[in-house]
Amino acid sequence: MRNKLLKFLKILLGTIVFVFLVILLGIYWPMPELKPPAKHNTVIIKSINIIDVKSGNILENRNVLIKENRIQKIDSLEISNKDFNSLIINGRNKYLIPGLWDMHTHSNQHSEWLHHPLYIANGVTGVRDMSGQLNKRDSYWVGSKERLQWNKELEANTRVSPRYVLQSSYQMDGASAIPSGFPDFFKLENPSDVNALLQFYKNEQVDFIKIYQQIPPKSYKQLAYSTPKYGLHFAGHKPMFVSLEEAILLGQRSFEHGRIFMFESFPGADSLRTSINWKSFYSKSKKSMVKDFDTQTAKKLMKLMQKHNAYWVPTLQTLKFEANAHDTSFIENPNLKYITSIRKNLWWGFDVKNNAKKNLSEEHKGLNTNFYDLSRKQVEMANTIGVPIMTGTDVTDSYIFAGFSIHDELKDLTNSGLSNLEALQSSTIISAKFAEMDKDYGSIEEGKVADLVILNNNPLAKITNSRAINGVLINSVYYDKDKIKELKDFTESISSKFHMNIKVLYSFLNSPLIRVQFAD
Repeated sequence: MRNKLLKFLKILLGTIVFVFLVILLGIYWPMPELKPPAKHNTVIIKSINIIDVKSGNILENRNVLIKENRIQKIDSLEISNKDFNSLIINGRNKYLIPGLWDMHTHSNQHSEWLHHPLYIANGVTGVRDMSGQLNKRDSYWVGSKERLQWNKELEANTRVSPRYVLQSSYQMDGASAIPSGFPDFFKLENPSDVNALLQFYKNEQVDFIKIYQQIPPKSYKQLAYSTPKYGLHFAGHKPMFVSLEEAILLGQRSFEHGRIFMFESFPGADSLRTSINWKSFYSKSKKSMVKDFDTQTAKKLMKLMQKHNAYWVPTLQTLKFEANAHDTSFIENPNLKYITSIRKNLWWGFDVKNNAKKNLSEEHKGLNTNFYDLSRKQVEMANTIGVPIMTGTDVTDSYIFAGFSIHDELKDLTNSGLSNLEALQSSTIISAKFAEMDKDYGSIEEGKVADLVILNNNPLAKITNSRAINGVLINSVYYDKDKIKELKDFTESISSKFHMNIKVLYSFLNSPLIRVQFAD
């Protein structure tokens, strides 16, 4: 008996040691390097149809001269070229649009392998990351230092990456969002903490403070008064304990997600803001938000947003997922091949199971679908009133695919009442104006940065033509069809690797920021 026990213990110990070594090997296994193509000092695109996203006009058969990543000349006549090393691109019967921007993403320490290649392959040349760090490097989330370094490496042509525009703080969500061991001012329990917070993030070269739901109202108001003094602004979720009207008047520059008007336009809106447990109250009130939605209240708030130039990022893909989590045809998405097994089976798998169960229950049947449909109607209302709308997808949320989902969002915006041109504007010139970067980005004009996408077909005729990408130009680096396939193949391959999955899991479990987010 004793010998059997010793044998069992040896096998158990050996198994534990083996598993430990395998995990350790996965964590430290070297990652492959994805090198960008050669950079060209001069690029000429010949005989291409240019889409003017400001007017909706098409400039047919134009030649475009690009030098040092700036558009030097747009002409219907032949452009003389003395640089024999220049790149010549045949644009005949093709269409040129500005690079697309995704204005609501979440990058992490693995984005350079799992997200960046897919952004570029899908014509997404600019992203606004809505997450960040505290005063220590996080194992999972990235902060302004990493993103600004990525931008430098993009310029030096040592990295495949979109441009990261407008650097974000960590989400300000009250004391519960801050793990132990970090300075108390991050909790914003008192308005007196605001200056220390703003000074810290100013030093971190952050552009805006990310607002989340549970930020204390007094501290939120103090942020509103103080951020301009530091050259910052604030953007993000609508705070749960502050009305949307007050948040607009206080100067919040952008509001995220399709729920913001639902929170404010039903009979229980005041009770939701004052509820001790707002999450429980929200869950119980969701039917009323749909059934008793007050269009006039919503329109009043939309007019206020328009007046104060507050932008809206509906991220319709998040609500679409919740509405379709029970639908096999939706869940069996071919883009899942770009997602690590760890994310699919743990994080996303839980979301699918939870939302599918609700959608199929008698109590909640059809509720998420009705919520999604009503949110799309609000997009149409807001657009008609003149609220500036930007495209955002909420990468890395469930069933949001880096790069691919921007095209789904464009389609959903047109299904919600925007014209094809207005949808394109939401991802180009409107986003650039929000970032106060429209002098250099957002449209195809002489003097502007040449972040461009070549399409096989006209997206003004059919918005889904935005997917028909023939080539992407960023930082005078050209990704043709072969390079685009190479980018997609790279992420598909790396996401399936055992060591990549181990790295993702380890960074996830080792992050104190992730732990408090899931605990909440």
